[in-house]
Amino acid sequence: MSLIYYLTHVHIDFGIRSQLAAECERVGIKKPLIVTDAGVRAAGVLQMVLDALPASLQGPRGFVVFDRTPSNPTEAAVREAAAMFNEHGCDGLIAVGGGSSLDCAKGVAIAATHPGPLVTYATIEGGSAKITDAVAPLIAVPTTSGTGSEVARGAIIITDDHRKLGFHSWHLLPRSAICDPELTLGLPPGLTAATGMDAIAHCMETFMAAPFNPPADGIALDGLERGWAHIERATRDGQDRDARLNMMSTSVQGAMAFQKGLGAVHSLSHSLGGANPRLHHGTLNAMFLPAVVRFNAEAPTVIRDKRLARMARAMGLASGSDIPEAIRDMNARLGLPTGLAAMGVEHGLFERIVSGALADHCHKTNPRIASADDYREILEASL
Repeated sequence: MSLIYYLTHVHIDFGIRSQLAAECERVGIKKPLIVTDAGVRAAGVLQMVLDALPASLQGPRGFVVFDRTPSNPTEAAVREAAAMFNEHGCDGLIAVGGGSSLDCAKGVAIAATHPGPLVTYATIEGGSAKITDAVAPLIAVPTTSGTGSEVARGAIIITDDHRKLGFHSWHLLPRSAICDPELTLGLPPGLTAATGMDAIAHCMETFMAAPFNPPADGIALDGLERGWAHIERATRDGQDRDARLNMMSTSVQGAMAFQKGLGAVHSLSHSLGGANPRLHHGTLNAMFLPAVVRFNAEAPTVIRDKRLARMARAMGLASGSDIPEAIRDMNARLGLPTGLAAMGVEHGLFERIVSGALADHCHKTNPRIASADDYREILEASL
């Protein structure tokens, strides 16, 4: 079954954080828990957002800050933040940061309002139907252009049993996304590149996915064209406002589209990221993309709909067969690692990665279902 569902408020422009006050009032948030990380706070970006809060929320009594989100959100961090949410009588969440903070906040939205361990609500555990409209309302304020979690119904969290699991429910969709590219101007080149390739991977993977969803395909292709044309500029000159705006749009568009489904890139990235949480998700996606594109080239739906050729046109390439090498070249120009080996990944980890990928929620939406041997070959090609 294909479902086409775009149902949140998205504000995107420079200075648009000024709408935060109106959105808090519209959503009915009177005492938010602000979920962020120490880096966003230290960089002064959190304060830029706090300054946009309505007068009624200004001051320590008006909001509470949780700034201990790890680089990959964990069930332990969610539990700690949820305890803070309930202790201070909060009635909503404002997530400020990259995908980790946004996903951590979604975990809090569940944990603070639903009983039992968080893993109970994981998608592959049959937990999606257990997430109800009791979830705490969430406003998302992204400070990177990558995950698109600000307009997505899902979150990726490392549970207490060390699995990196997805949590999906339309109840988790942020009530509002405040997408202000000004908040990304100070993002370092390495993070700009890694998060940007994450957004590009979303556009490419969801466009290759098999389900019928023409709006998602159109949004993904446009997002790919924007991202591919602007990621180098944004990485080279972080103050390039046009590049930053287009990369933020790529992030939003990739996540609007990926309700259609992702695939083997994310199955592998989720699995490897759970095995080694220090590895950046966007960078892993960039490493896996070339081999997965080659693997998907033989999928019947990809061939029938000429999907590689259509992506190639959006990327300014002559042929779909040029895409894998073009991605490798782009990774090199962006200063990303040359492959998994450069990130410290060794053959000894392969079986654990393959096992996790086969169980991942993205595995079955790849246009060509990968076997264990297929995953091993993709890993080898990405090493």
